[in-house]
Amino acid sequence: MTEGKDPASLTLEPEIMRALGYRVVDMLVEHFQGVRNKPASATASRAEMEPRLREAPPEQGRDPFAVLERLERDVFAKAMHNLHPRFFAFVPGPSNFVGAMGDALAAGYNVIAATWLEAAGPVQLELVTIDWLRQICGLPETAGGLFVSGGTMANLTALATARKAKLGERLGEAVIYCSDQVHGSNTKNLGILGFRADQVRKVPSDAAFRLDAAALSDVVAEDRAAGRQPFCVIGTAGSTNTGAVDPLPAIADLCRAEDLWFHIDGAYGAPAVLTGEGKAKLRGLELADSLAIDPHKWLFQPFEIGCVLVRERRWLPQTFALWQEYLQDTGVAAEANGEVNFCDYGVQLTRGFRALKLWLSIQVFGLAAFREAIARGLAAAVRAEALIRADPRFDIVTPAELGIVTFRYRPRTAGDDADALQKAIIEAAIQDGYTMSGTTVLRGRNVLRLCTINPRTTDDDLRGTIELLGRLGDELSAAS
Repeated sequence: MTEGKDPASLTLEPEIMRALGYRVVDMLVEHFQGVRNKPASATASRAEMEPRLREAPPEQGRDPFAVLERLERDVFAKAMHNLHPRFFAFVPGPSNFVGAMGDALAAGYNVIAATWLEAAGPVQLELVTIDWLRQICGLPETAGGLFVSGGTMANLTALATARKAKLGERLGEAVIYCSDQVHGSNTKNLGILGFRADQVRKVPSDAAFRLDAAALSDVVAEDRAAGRQPFCVIGTAGSTNTGAVDPLPAIADLCRAEDLWFHIDGAYGAPAVLTGEGKAKLRGLELADSLAIDPHKWLFQPFEIGCVLVRERRWLPQTFALWQEYLQDTGVAAEANGEVNFCDYGVQLTRGFRALKLWLSIQVFGLAAFREAIARGLAAAVRAEALIRADPRFDIVTPAELGIVTFRYRPRTAGDDADALQKAIIEAAIQDGYTMSGTTVLRGRNVLRLCTINPRTTDDDLRGTIELLGRLGDELSAAS
């Protein structure tokens, strides 16, 4: 154990704190610089992990440097690395070192970004950073928002605001509309908010896996004629399955005509609006009543940081503000002075200083670097599609769209179970460790999927991944 002057005060001597901090920074630098040489899909079974970590809490403290060594060996080495340049599964979190240092500072200063009284500087910085995202997405100056843990909480916050603004407490026969490609967090959140399953209408997507605006219009008309109360449409700006973008302008026109709330789930794709290509694909993003964005995805921040924006910032405190006697000191003259208490803008009272990492990253790298990093991810998916098309072992299912491409290995014999084979290829790839790719289900079929948003991914990474998947497919197909 490393002793301080007073162990019960939970402090260390300054020289030990510095040495420990330097070691942590060294670990992070070594990880960022060396992650390419680590397995992209390191994992372990529960049976392996139990004896490594199961123990009673130590009664006496241990040497912190020995504890760090154990973390490296038994914890971080048994986790997949989202920032690995060959991690293409789910939606990667490529992260960046400056953002990680922002998290370290926020944790070290132990900022609670809940009220202006407690954190005037951090709250103002969050207001500024939120406004940067508002401007990037084209929302009006009346818009505002806050940072949350991720897309699930961003969607929940937005949908709770929509419910309050449009329905009050009368859920009755209200109906919400989305496509069959909507992210599952929205369906989960609607249940949390008290909506029955039959109040959520999933409109079949079109051939490009987008919400069909004409079909949506028909369903809304049918529901009105049946005495139901249409109140909200959830559009998707970059679906997790295929990167598809719903026809946002057409949906917005329908919502205005029918007096419906228009929520856009842009948790994955919205940041692509920074690029010329993304701006064209995401036309209509600025028409949202509410918008979810995940900076820990395509803005390259460490987990967790999501963001919710609403067209009128006043909607948030109207939905979430709750007077509590023990917080009365925080509200003194706050409203009159234009001060903001973020605890009144969302679910959390205790909330960390998430804005710092994004603000710090943009300050250090500049917005142009983020624009180019996103453009690289878009281009990488196009190159991956070209490599897949050139390989006779594969068939493209959906072409490159906002950094995502899906495809299928073509079995060598007609008797092979093609769906099972796609999953088996990924299971074998996980064991191999070179890449972490994944599968999803489209129109009832298993498909292989690559999400190429890491700006440090090279053409060799793409080529090596596709070649490995093809070789594993050959081996599995031959064995079957």
